[in-house]
Amino acid sequence: MIEFGTGGWRAIIGDGFTKANVQRLTCAVARRMKREDVADRSFVIGYDRRFLSREAAQWAAEVMAGEGIHVLLVNRSAPTPLIMFSVQYYGLPYGMAVTASHNPALYNGIKLFTKGGRDASEDVTASVGAEANAVSEADIQAVPYARAVAEGLVQEINPQNQYIDAIIRGVNMDAIRSRNLRIILDPMYGVSQTSLQTILLTARCDVSVIHERHDTLFGGRLPAPNVDTLGALQATVLEKHADIGIATDGDADRLGIIDDEGHFVHPNQVLVLLYYYLLKYKGWHGPAVRNLATTHLLDRVAAAFGETCYEVPVGFKHISAAMKEHNAVIGGESSGGLTVRGHINGKDGIYAATLLVEMLSVTGRRLSELLREIYATFGSAYMTEHDWPFDEEEKQKLCQLLLVDKKLPAFAVPVVGTNYMDGCKVLFENGWLIARFSGTEPRLRVFCEMPERAEAERLSRVMEEFLKSALA
Repeated sequence: MIEFGTGGWRAIIGDGFTKANVQRLTCAVARRMKREDVADRSFVIGYDRRFLSREAAQWAAEVMAGEGIHVLLVNRSAPTPLIMFSVQYYGLPYGMAVTASHNPALYNGIKLFTKGGRDASEDVTASVGAEANAVSEADIQAVPYARAVAEGLVQEINPQNQYIDAIIRGVNMDAIRSRNLRIILDPMYGVSQTSLQTILLTARCDVSVIHERHDTLFGGRLPAPNVDTLGALQATVLEKHADIGIATDGDADRLGIIDDEGHFVHPNQVLVLLYYYLLKYKGWHGPAVRNLATTHLLDRVAAAFGETCYEVPVGFKHISAAMKEHNAVIGGESSGGLTVRGHINGKDGIYAATLLVEMLSVTGRRLSELLREIYATFGSAYMTEHDWPFDEEEKQKLCQLLLVDKKLPAFAVPVVGTNYMDGCKVLFENGWLIARFSGTEPRLRVFCEMPERAEAERLSRVMEEFLKSALA
């Protein structure tokens, strides 16, 4: 069955991710376009470096051509934010990227975008998924790829220059040029290198790259830039005395940062740093948006500048929708995705990385110094993250316990509130904890943020032991 999660449709290659399912899903999108009377518009398709991504993009193009819908296919592996930019740039109603983002190498998938280059909303993906599951192989009409290109039904494009130029126009390149920053880039065998390296070299940065080759197994690691996967980047930053280390996930919509002292900078800290920089140093005005598993330190920064921070469920489509509604300056999530007003309507690790480099250049400060300034001004906040897999029977038991019976363990600190918007969120006087099911993998995640890391770990263990005892 084709089922969309918070980050698109993802499935194990050869199991759920098959040619038949890719074509069924594409057929459902084509039918939707016809019902909405936008089939006379083009449909953009892009793909990342995963196994079968290029082939799957062509399978999708063949179905669109068979349905009489013109296709713009990006003719090389490309960042997901570039595909979102292309939907917006060409003024198209729909587009897709073949990617499983930061999932393990045995996964692939599809992200669907709507007008303006936005992540498709839940009602759209639910409808497309249901229709795709009803499509039979006999319903699928496809034009072989080579013939579709020859007949003009599919047009191969490369909008990379337009995308890069849009980012360059949105940052202070003169300030970056003046600093001669030394930067280490880790694309994690993904698709960010060409775009990000081009931008940084244009700004006269000294750029070294690791893990740049095409490897569909991602070096045997998870292509997610977190504290457990960036050891090589950390070592290279220290070895070369770099100003910053920048990593992006498999499709480059998320980023991970190593500071000048070799410390991992949590995505929560990146989000707070950029919001603080945009308000204090660039003089921007406006609220912020975060999902409910992202730092409340962002709320403190917003309040200090007379602004508001809005909370939404997990899934970047909720963040981009709230940003539009409230004309927010920035929106982001603790997993490393963020976007800024005036750029694309979705997360972009390449743009976020460039803006961080601008921040270092304009302020003339080291990243470690800016982080200490944040904590000295707004107080400390440390997040712990734990997760474990579950089967369907265990999920039902946990759902009953947390979301139906709404039972909680006995915490050592008073509970001042609860929130069931997306999972079970427990509010304490000086922090919070949430237990929720991942929308991209069969895993239960527990996040906790408190002023001290040890306290966050203690509270997380209390919740974990409570949940595990319920399954015993």
